[in-house]
Formats: sequence, structure tokens, C-alpha cells
Amino acid sequence: MNNIAILGSGSGSNALKIMEYFQKSKVADVVCVISNKASAGVLEHAKNMNVSSKVFPNDVWQSNPREVIDFLDTCGAEVIVLAGFLRKIPTEILKRYPNAVINIHPSLLPKYGGKGMYGDRVHRAVIENGDSESGITIHLVNEIYDDGEILFQAKTNVHTTDKPADVQRKVQQLEHRHFAPAIESFVLNRLNK
Repeated sequence: MNNIAILGSGSGSNALKIMEYFQKSKVADVVCVISNKASAGVLEHAKNMNVSSKVFPNDVWQSNPREVIDFLDTCGAEVIVLAGFLRKIPTEILKRYPNAVINIHPSLLPKYGGKGMYGDRVHRAVIENGDSESGITIHLVNEIYDDGEILFQAKTNVHTTDKPADVQRKVQQLEHRHFAPAIESFVLNRLNK
């Protein structure tokens, strides 16, 4: 059994799907949820799912990431999943969890990745560039935004009449369908190495 920590900054719809999925899994368990925002909806989902949670404000991530690592260690986390976490992961955490930090990005990387490219900004860029498809990329995290090894991608059509909200809805459906199974597959591969 692998222990998963989820990091989230927002409403937590992906985090909730992941927690629900792994409640039934024999491969991994979600042991904690961490946010950088006390008002994040992801914390309410964690509470409702009886998953331990903690808030580390932005200044802690910058000045003392060791506090975060200590909490992750206390929870027994082995894999970290970023589910709408809008902070760059400090190098210290990446070193403590090498090749074990996973992110989901709302585009087909390498398109529309990098600093500042998240949420509606990505979907607007897809529309503005006239792309006929978009999708999701699940990837490992390294020290460069959206640059780590790609683990999984899924696509959806973008129509000329689509607005950014339409693309967001289609992409979120892919996220909810594929993120948890892709994490499970990653964990299984780790266990079999």
C-alpha cells in the first residue's frame, strides 16, 4: 500500500474524486491533504472524507519547506499529488520525494504550460490560437513548471463555437475520469520496480 498526500489550493473537485477513488483501492490510500489557503474547498472535502489536513501559508512554503516535509513524513506520505495546487514545489520537497510528485495540467503539454499558465488562462489560449483539441497532461514534477516526464494524456475536441468555459468543462470531465486511475497506475509501477 502506498500513501498519497494531496496538495490543493482551490475547490478540490479533483482531490475529492481522488479520495473517493482510493477509498476503494487496495493499492494506495490518501493519508493527508495540504493547502496553502485556509479557505480552500479541498480542506472541507478532506474533513468530510475523514482525511487529515493542514494549512501551510505561502510564507512557509518559501521560507521553511521543512515544516511541510515534517508533516508529510508524519503522515507517512510516499507519493504527492498536486490537484489544483497553485504554488511551485520547493526543491527541498522534490529532493525528499524524487520522482514521486505528480501534477495534472489542463492542456496537452508542452502546449500552454509554464509559469502563470493555469485554469482559465490555458483555456483562453487554446481558443485564441484556434486549436481543434485540448486535454489533460498528468506528469511528474521537477524544478521547472510543467516540464516533468509525461505519464498520461487525454484529448477532447474543441469546436470553433466553444468558449473558454466550454473547454474548461470538457477538460474537467477528463480530469475527473482519468486522474485517479493514472495515479493508481503510477503507484503500481512503483511497487513493481
